[in-house]
This record gives sequence, structure tokens and C-alpha cells, in this order.
Amino acid sequence: MTSSDLWDAETAMRYDDPSSPMFSSEVLAPTVDFLAELAGDGPALELAIGTGRVAVPLSERGVPVTGIELSPPMVEQLRRKASAAEIPVILGDMASTRVEGTFSLVYLVFNTLGNLRTQDEQVACFRNAARHLSPDGHFVIELGVPGIRRFPPGQTAVPFEVTDRHTGLDTFDMATQQGTSHHYSREDDGTYRYSTSNFRFVWPAECDLMAKLAGLEPAGRWADWNRSPFTSESTSHISAWSLPA
Repeated sequence: MTSSDLWDAETAMRYDDPSSPMFSSEVLAPTVDFLAELAGDGPALELAIGTGRVAVPLSERGVPVTGIELSPPMVEQLRRKASAAEIPVILGDMASTRVEGTFSLVYLVFNTLGNLRTQDEQVACFRNAARHLSPDGHFVIELGVPGIRRFPPGQTAVPFEVTDRHTGLDTFDMATQQGTSHHYSREDDGTYRYSTSNFRFVWPAECDLMAKLAGLEPAGRWADWNRSPFTSESTSHISAWSLPA
């Protein structure tokens, strides 16, 4: 049993939004470049592959990609872009599902580690990633830095995106590290749709400890896919760990 939210058919159908920044070439191109370089000549495994936002262009670069995904409707959307022969996907949760073989790269993008809402499951996810790595292989995650420094006294939510199409707010429980993202999305007819997603926020240092428990060694941390330096002001991080030969 996993604590992750299970994305339904309606959510999956809405996921591939061309107007979203995460689908822009400015975001995807450096993401794919980064991952393709680390994969080298070996295959890659994407945990929580979703609709293939990253897996499809990475596969088109010549990197064999396999995925693990909890939501069947998300895989159905992926199948509109790539066949099962092109990008195999195993249904299951990313903390425990096993795929045959080993990979030179295992990766987890766009804050998806937080979908696992307990520390035990997040630790298990790191261990599962390590089990799938070939010697000298890399595990890479993309994760936001919790925005709780922006809370003045008495504030209960912090915005992470405010545009004419979407307003997003995160609420946090400091004691449990549980959070909820609240999305207010403007429809074409001018009405608004409200949706939520739940997560557990993780500090970069906590990720390093989880990696160490899984037998992984630090390989680098950056503020973005362009390898900008990670600082105390960074709002997200790309972190990589390697499995010793």
C-alpha cells in the first residue's frame, strides 16, 4: 500500500498542458541533455514516468527508457506517444516495484519524490533506485526546496505560481512535513477549477541521508538542469548520487 495520491483519468487527460512551463523547450531541452549525458550508452529507468513528458524526448535521443508508474490512466496517455515496445512501463509504486535488469541512470523529476508521503517510503524509494543501478550508475532527482522561509507569523500558505491561467498555493504542517498543493486553474469559459495534491516535503540534507542509507555517494547538486550553482537562496535542486563500483 502506498501513500501516494492516485491520479485519475480526468487528471491524466489534463496533465499534458502545452501552456505549462514544464513542457516548454527551455525546460525540457536542458533536462534531457543532463539525463542523456549521465545515461551514456546505458539504459535509463524513470520512476513515476507519468505521461512521458521527459521519457519520450529522452528516448528520442537514443536512450532506452523503462518506466514505473502507479496510475494506469497516466500510462494510457503515454501510450498515445510511445508504444510499449518503445518505452516499457511497469505498473506499481516507485518505492517497491522491481524491474528486471540494471540501469546506468535512474531518475525522478518534478518534485515527484514528495508524492511518497512518509519518510519510510521515501527511504525505500532511494533503496529501490539503488537496487536498479549498475556499478557507477547515477540516481538523479529534481525537487523543490520547501518554501517555509517565506512564512511570516500567522501565515498558513505560500504561493508557488500566480499567472492569469493558474494560481498555486502550498500549505505546510511543520510537525509532520506534510503539505498540500492547492491549484486554482482558469478554464477557457472563465470559470475556475480547484484541485489539490498531497506531498511530504524533504530537505536536501535529508535526501543526502536517504542516499547514504541506500549505499549511494554524492555526485553533485545544482539549482537547475543547466547546472547553475546551488545556494541557500535556491528554490529547487537537481541532485545526483552514484553507486560505487
